[in-house]
Amino acid sequence: MIQQEKYLSIKKALKKELDKERYQHTLSVAFTACTLAMRWDADMDLAYLAGLLHDCAKNIPDEDRVKLCEKWGLPVSKTERRNPTLLHARMGAYLAGEKYGIRDPEVLSAVENHTTGRPDMGILEKIIFVADYIEPYRTKAENLPEIRKLAYIDLDRTVLRIAEDTYKYLLQKSPDDIDPMTEEVFHWYHRLTEKKKQEPESDAR
Repeated sequence: MIQQEKYLSIKKALKKELDKERYQHTLSVAFTACTLAMRWDADMDLAYLAGLLHDCAKNIPDEDRVKLCEKWGLPVSKTERRNPTLLHARMGAYLAGEKYGIRDPEVLSAVENHTTGRPDMGILEKIIFVADYIEPYRTKAENLPEIRKLAYIDLDRTVLRIAEDTYKYLLQKSPDDIDPMTEEVFHWYHRLTEKKKQEPESDAR
């Protein structure tokens, strides 16, 4: 059961930190994460919290990101130096712990990996990765109606579809700015889903 009162202070802080559209997106991701948590028997409280915090560093200006990461001792790749907006997930996990006092490793990992994902994600990581992509205010990504339905049928296949669509889009738009993890996640979940096709049917998380 979600105890929203518990998170009033976080929501108030986020409302000040984020622009109006980003704050609306944040609330929508938290709600969507809860629906996915119900479907996949995950912790709704943690899903709501991770959804709230997933973009808590999004409105930090790009020109400040690398310097702040260096100040906080966070790693920065060559790709991230070229495209600092990619750092918002790692910075968000840091702020979730240092500013908002979150200590749960599942929540912090879900925030850190919500943009690119990672191979072999836990259930909460997958939920936030998917919720960020399918929340109701999203309109621009291709295949959204199909992916939204799939999210309540097979979570791993949904991760694959999102990773594949994202990778192919970036490959056409700006291949030099593709985070290597995006490609790695696409190939990892492709292998996983192919392997599952050879196994007996199960609850497809």
